[in-house]
Amino acid sequence: METDHAVPAGLVAPAIAESWRRCLAAGLDPQRPPKIERLTSTSLEHRRRAHDDVRRLARSEMQALHQQLGAENFVLALAAPDGLLLDLSLPGRSGLELLPDIHALQPELRVLVLTMHVDRILAEAALAAGATGFVPKDAGMEELERALEAVLAGKRFLSDRVPKVTHRVGLDAMHASLARLTPRQQTIMRLNGKGKTSGEIGAKLGLTESTITFHRQRIRRLLGLASEWELVRHSILIQVAAQEEKAE
Repeated sequence: METDHAVPAGLVAPAIAESWRRCLAAGLDPQRPPKIERLTSTSLEHRRRAHDDVRRLARSEMQALHQQLGAENFVLALAAPDGLLLDLSLPGRSGLELLPDIHALQPELRVLVLTMHVDRILAEAALAAGATGFVPKDAGMEELERALEAVLAGKRFLSDRVPKVTHRVGLDAMHASLARLTPRQQTIMRLNGKGKTSGEIGAKLGLTESTITFHRQRIRRLLGLASEWELVRHSILIQVAAQEEKAE
């Protein structure tokens, strides 16, 4: 290499030559051997602790970001995708609650729903809320490719693994569930089954969103539902049973 550290043309790959030029522009000597730093055991322990602190902080920040993204529409607001893969089991708000908002933001966006719950009622609810396709999370690559191709082409896709029929909540079971709840909690359950968000339910009932969230947590405990997703599913089943009762 020449004494002025210039990069000989044609002797190295363009990417390496560009990296070399950036080093020179920053006042660095690419030919200088790396400096070897000897650390005492105490210094090494301090560095390890500092790295552990950084990792813990990063993990906490990423978890907070994940929850925030799950509850808001930042990605849709900043991008214009042709399609969206949506997990129904999101932190904060469920995918079913997000679907109407997604449709309002981008009516032409095709949404393929992924879920671990292979349930006919949930599939119908997702499609009714604006999804274009519905597949299980453990679907094979071949099925997922078929689903993506269909959805991006504007065609509805329903996995063959979704039952043709499903066991619907009977009227007795519906009334038994609602009987454990206060009238206000029953109203929240019915609105939840219609896909209303906590904010929308609060606005309709004249309550704050945090109050509705508290009621939802209370309902889960009363009905023995382990997750927010189970609450959404139970609300949908009750709503379907109520519609069937009205139709009879």
